[in-house]
Amino acid sequence: ECVWKQRECTEMSVPVHKYNLTVTVLRFQEKADVGSGCEAGLRQRPRPRTIFQAGLTAHSKPRNREGGHSKQDHNNLVSNVPEGPALELMEQDSKDSAQSSTTSISTTDTVSQPEYKDNKGFGIGELVWGKIKGFSWWPGMVVTWRATGKRQASHGMRWLQWFGDGKFSEVSADKLDCITAFPKFFNQSSYTKLASYRRAIFQALEVASIRAEKTFPPCESDSLEEQIKPTLDWAHNGFLPKGQEGLKPRENAAEYCVFPLASESSALLDSSSPEFPPSAKRARLSLCKAKPGTEDVYSREQMVHEVLKNHRSIEEFCLSCGKTRVATFHPLFEGGLCLTCKDVYLEISYMYDDDGYQSYCTVCCGGREVLLCGNANCCRCFCVDCLDILVGAGAANSARDLDPWRCYMCQPLQQYGVLKKRHDWSLKLQEFFVNDNGQEFESPKIYPAVPAEQRRSIRVLSLFDGIATGYLVLRDLGFKVDVYIASEVCEDSISVGVVRHEGKIQYVHDVRNITRKNIAEWGPFDLVIGGSPCNDLSIVNPARKGLYEGTGRLFFEFYRLLSEAKPKEGEDRPFFWMFENVVAMSVNDKRDISRFLECNPVMIDAIEVSAAHRARYFWGNLPGMKRPLCASGMDKLELQDCLEHGRVAKFGKVRTITTRSNSIKQGKDQHFPVMMNGKEDILWCTELERIFGFPVHYTDVSNMGRGARQKLLGRSWSVPVIRHLFAPLKDYFACE
Repeated sequence: ECVWKQRECTEMSVPVHKYNLTVTVLRFQEKADVGSGCEAGLRQRPRPRTIFQAGLTAHSKPRNREGGHSKQDHNNLVSNVPEGPALELMEQDSKDSAQSSTTSISTTDTVSQPEYKDNKGFGIGELVWGKIKGFSWWPGMVVTWRATGKRQASHGMRWLQWFGDGKFSEVSADKLDCITAFPKFFNQSSYTKLASYRRAIFQALEVASIRAEKTFPPCESDSLEEQIKPTLDWAHNGFLPKGQEGLKPRENAAEYCVFPLASESSALLDSSSPEFPPSAKRARLSLCKAKPGTEDVYSREQMVHEVLKNHRSIEEFCLSCGKTRVATFHPLFEGGLCLTCKDVYLEISYMYDDDGYQSYCTVCCGGREVLLCGNANCCRCFCVDCLDILVGAGAANSARDLDPWRCYMCQPLQQYGVLKKRHDWSLKLQEFFVNDNGQEFESPKIYPAVPAEQRRSIRVLSLFDGIATGYLVLRDLGFKVDVYIASEVCEDSISVGVVRHEGKIQYVHDVRNITRKNIAEWGPFDLVIGGSPCNDLSIVNPARKGLYEGTGRLFFEFYRLLSEAKPKEGEDRPFFWMFENVVAMSVNDKRDISRFLECNPVMIDAIEVSAAHRARYFWGNLPGMKRPLCASGMDKLELQDCLEHGRVAKFGKVRTITTRSNSIKQGKDQHFPVMMNGKEDILWCTELERIFGFPVHYTDVSNMGRGARQKLLGRSWSVPVIRHLFAPLKDYFACE
């Protein structure tokens, strides 16, 4: 059983005259312990919010709720979130922490007088593995207290500077081990999934190779993984030939403590960590021979200077990190994205917290501290770094003083520093996901329209059918449905389909039991549709198992049956298919799905045709899948349109409705979205059905309760979106 540890999180002291806050809301991050056997998640499920009185010290107890102010009295809310996808190394065992700098420190008596005299080893400059509560073992370097700008370490403690992010922590010597214990503490799961962990490993091994005077043959591959592989092998084999002796700090260098950290935007191998500040003439050492034509590395501060002072185009730079090797455009603001930041944006941009707001910054998909937009219908947040760097120094503090603060997506179209919203951002956002062609595939076969007199009834195979959304849409569009075979294992879903469609759907239960013989008996099929469970694919789930384990493997059942249902060689008939899944999935999982299905997905958000957000990926060969999504006269675009008589909507749109009951709550204060008789109220089941586009009381069968009905709806498709996708099929099949 996986045991998840809660990260201890200290309250941020907030000067009242500067922030003008009543309370501070903290977001928490959970991290799997290495020994638990769980895969490390990019972002863990948030714990319930804890409210603290602003202005108290980090060790003060929270003020009693009864005696405190209400949430409605907040002037603004600032949420502290882990920098995505990097980790923030702060915890209870680290009694103090300070941001690293490259400032040289005094070397007087650093070597002559040992700083740590408790006979526990681990002197200044030693490379170690350190363990702090809530995080896996992490590489770092023992440093002098002078480097931290803080106090001397307590007895039995060591000041560590962590590789990867350069923060300082005071850690017990009992929770340290030599870097040579690499095979014991190296976490392959974290290395695969977390850019911050990879960066830390690369930096630690580069310092180790410099000390051991170990050189590696040049790597001809452009892959960073291939370039670093010899170094990882060297570490796993015990840093031979010198071993631990070769990794000891040099006797003639006293300033081991401050290693300059590369910008987070740098390429992974460029994030080097020399042991001490190099002289101006010293050439930077690298594990691999430098390749010609590498890009100029700019910090975002330098990027802003180049744009404002030297009049360079912002489109030449990655808006998230400052690199000049731009892979694509930023979909919302003028500027670009490098390849690394593009992948992060694809994964993170549609991640939402329990409060309904984006998990990470709208600009960079990162940020330790974010400001939430005060517009009731906006769910975006912006990190303090992006405001202070891109908009201007002090912009974050100015935003804190505004109540409510409207984000730069809600403010008028003008330039704020170097940050300027694209006038066509909505189209660019769609194009950003449509043109994510990590792989090139042949265009799907285009079938000519069938003359009206030759059209026949459609035959459908629906896998993971849910509550028969596909059949409902086909009937609403007027299609004559000859056969509708549905695979579904949820008894409640089957009950809805049987009752609402009067037994016209043939259920075959578990998709894994369908054989080639069954497909031959039930077929031929004209349309194959399905959407496998997303629980093990969504990066919102900290315990996700990915595409190849758990329910993620059910995608391959769809692929297997799709292959069986396709027309055989020599058959000349129109055949269409569609596969759906969540947007917030790993880029690698998405590309693997695309590789099997031999096409790239389109991203469609139901917010354009309904009263709720619901972004999903759709793969398929349906005609016109990439055409713009347009609302029809029957679509209910505002929440008020979906409510019963006498009820008033507090919001124009609602966040994505999931199977969880708290997904109904809206905004940073977690308000219910409806007012009735002067009181807040939840959404009724009939109102949820209208939001999804279903007929009223569609799920009201077999005495199901409200929770069960919401779970069915939370797993279903948005009816207007499926209608948009299926409508072009009217040119191929008979209609009533």
